[in-house]
Amino acid sequence: MTTSAAPPGTGAQGPDPAAPLAPPGERGPVRLLRAVGRAFEPVRRAPVTVFVVVALWAVGAFTGSLGSGPSGTLLSDIGVGVPALTDGRWWTPLTSVLWCPGIGNYIGSTLLLLLLGSAAEQRMGSLRTAVVLFLGQVLGSLLGTGIVKLGALAGEDWLDDLSRNLTATPGIGACAVGAFLSYRLDALWRRRLQLGLIVFPLMLVLYVGHLQGVLRLAGVVVGLALGALAHGDTHRMRMPHASHAEGRVLVALVVAASAIGPLIATLYKDSLGPFNVLDLYVSGGPSPQDIADACTEAGSSDCARVHAQDHFYGSPAMLMGIAIPLLLLVLAEGLRRGLRLSWRITVAAQLVWLGLMAYLLSDIASHPDRYVLEGSDLSDQKAAMIQAVVEQMLLPLLVLVLLFLTRRLFAQVLPRTTVTWLAGTVGGALLLACVAYVGVGYAVRDQYTPDATFAKLVSGLPTQFLPPSYEPFFFQGRAPVPVGGTALALYEYCGMLFWMVALIALFVAFRRPLLHADPGAAARARALLAAHGGTTLSYLTTWPGNHYWFSADGRAAVAYRVHSTVALTTGDPFGEPTARADAIDGFAAYCDRRGWTPCFYSVTADAKARTDALGWSSVQVAEDTVVPLPELAFTGKKWQDVRTALNKAKKEGITAEWHVFPKAPIALTDQVRSISEEWVADKGLPEMGFTLGGLDELDDPHVRCLLAVDGDRTVHGITSWMPVYGDSANAGERKEGEAAAFLPGTAPARPVGWTLDFMRRRSDGFRGSMEFLIASAALGFKEEGAQFLSLSGAPLARSDTGEPPAALQRLLDYAGRTLEPVYGFRSLLNFKAKFQPEYRPMYMCYPDPAALPSITRAIGKAYLPHMKPSQGVRLMRKLTG
Repeated sequence: MTTSAAPPGTGAQGPDPAAPLAPPGERGPVRLLRAVGRAFEPVRRAPVTVFVVVALWAVGAFTGSLGSGPSGTLLSDIGVGVPALTDGRWWTPLTSVLWCPGIGNYIGSTLLLLLLGSAAEQRMGSLRTAVVLFLGQVLGSLLGTGIVKLGALAGEDWLDDLSRNLTATPGIGACAVGAFLSYRLDALWRRRLQLGLIVFPLMLVLYVGHLQGVLRLAGVVVGLALGALAHGDTHRMRMPHASHAEGRVLVALVVAASAIGPLIATLYKDSLGPFNVLDLYVSGGPSPQDIADACTEAGSSDCARVHAQDHFYGSPAMLMGIAIPLLLLVLAEGLRRGLRLSWRITVAAQLVWLGLMAYLLSDIASHPDRYVLEGSDLSDQKAAMIQAVVEQMLLPLLVLVLLFLTRRLFAQVLPRTTVTWLAGTVGGALLLACVAYVGVGYAVRDQYTPDATFAKLVSGLPTQFLPPSYEPFFFQGRAPVPVGGTALALYEYCGMLFWMVALIALFVAFRRPLLHADPGAAARARALLAAHGGTTLSYLTTWPGNHYWFSADGRAAVAYRVHSTVALTTGDPFGEPTARADAIDGFAAYCDRRGWTPCFYSVTADAKARTDALGWSSVQVAEDTVVPLPELAFTGKKWQDVRTALNKAKKEGITAEWHVFPKAPIALTDQVRSISEEWVADKGLPEMGFTLGGLDELDDPHVRCLLAVDGDRTVHGITSWMPVYGDSANAGERKEGEAAAFLPGTAPARPVGWTLDFMRRRSDGFRGSMEFLIASAALGFKEEGAQFLSLSGAPLARSDTGEPPAALQRLLDYAGRTLEPVYGFRSLLNFKAKFQPEYRPMYMCYPDPAALPSITRAIGKAYLPHMKPSQGVRLMRKLTG
């Protein structure tokens, strides 16, 4: 992995991963003892987990239970369930921890114990882990058994069947330990672990429906309750707020779980969950009994059809049986990346499914005899079918609600070329499959029974792109029945090949880099910025979400975004210095022709001077803090705090490492994400955007990241630095560690300065990490020849000029003071004063004071595009309280 070298004076890069495990010259016996010690390290660090796992397998082997679980007699003595507790076998909630229903469950429970149990012992200690395991196993068994009993008394057939079963599994206690452990993790993994422990066991309950699944889910509930009682501080009791990127991950996790649940259910021959009644979501072939029932009359079309289906599921085409779950898994990857296209396809898929189920409901109501077996009670079978279909609609409906509630998270747009390629690939595959099925099928029409006609083949096209199990429900009798070799090959492979091409094309498209909505304009703007530069905030113009206006001669540009009728700029115009002032006039005229109100936001005094000449109003919204580098030296009393941080970091073995985030080791980037999520979760209000970067903005090869890392490779803090280009940005050779040029084939762009953007510190890490990182960056940039370092501006914060502020300025100052406990803008400005910066005011300039309400709303939407109503109410309370 390529990383930049650390600037001089920042120390070593940490331990060499390629260093030998044993000192040179160490003798063989000593090496052997060290190897044995390392092998037994897990036993020393997780003795309770290892003991339970060894006991589980030893007891299983001794009682002959490893293959198919404990015998019926043994299970009645040690298994937990309604019959055991009803008969007074009170010890079964505890004894059930030493057996499993079969070898698959033994392996799964062992992995669950090793994963969750060992992690819990390292973070909570062995004694507390053992207590939680014991309580979770017992209380989870009691809670789950009670739920089963209540469901049976309420007349739920599925739970009534479970009320007569017994089971044994240590997974109940393991899930409780994992849920309890989640309260000891940082915000990122706490949220992911809790969601995973709830959603995936819930899917197993709904689709597999075994008793041990219900008890495992009850164990999760018990673990969460115990964890909430043990960690009852406020910020852990409430639902922590997630960043935009993490919100997308959580939604993707739910969609993926809705697909994985049905897939896992196919591994169980006796799945009986309430959502696994219809053979649609995951389809399988006909059973021998189905074939026998359909072939009671020799030569019937039903017999030929069921044999064709049996042949279908005996070929590679059987993959079509899981086409819908595979589609959802691919769409989940697109949702994780925040793609609007993936969100739309996922919504469409859920709506189509709900539409099919609604059609099936109406058909059952109108023609119940089609769905009832001979000799069965019509009304009872009709009621059971309607209940099964309604249950099939619940999960897609809940996923659909979740998607609509989180729709603002999915605003990333694929490049137009990618969308065109995707549409051409999928559409071409669909057209080719249809032509092959109809054209070749008509050529071998005698291989169908009865002989196929052109109209019959066309009407049967929809059945070729869905598993055969859909035909009796939605397309009964429409498609001709294949009996010959070529006809069977068309029946099996036309749809399967289309789905393979479509899923691969979707996945490839979703994995391509995201660009601006207009990639051509974005590329021109980047080239102009690299060639002629701008202000300290001009690199923000390269962020997604911006549109671009270019002057007629192409010498200057303005980055902006439109909210309602307000065109809000991202800083000053950029490009050739002599063309920037005229760009203000040109952009204002451009907005006027479209009925927009222009608002130049976070601009310098130069831009303000031009708008003042136009008669516009202005107000200070932030203050840039610039540190000159050529004469920088941390000497004198005023630099005491900075020197202390540098010296303390050296004593504690903390070094500064340069990385480019997209290429950094995953062990480091994962810690950065965790630190960021912890920071966002503790705010209670949404993460801000617009001029404030987050994790998405780190994923840029031109942005440099400086990490504070200790000897154990623990990240204590991170800062990111955006390049500032001057008018001679392309002069000279690029120095080691410097960002590459914007565009292939252009001269290397050499920054004249750097701007601080992303700042995060581990809550329990090195206290002076920010001072250490900024000072280390300053020394490194000075060595590289940079002229200045901008610590950027904090919104709604400014130094006291001694002049009485205007009414609007007083309002902004009040808002800054009110939001200080949440976002800490003023504290940030005070922190930056440690580096003795030059203060440069930043302004908002607008043509008409009457447009201030619209401008205020536009700025709010720009900074808080994903704010929920509840968060808006909380924000207003802070502003008015």
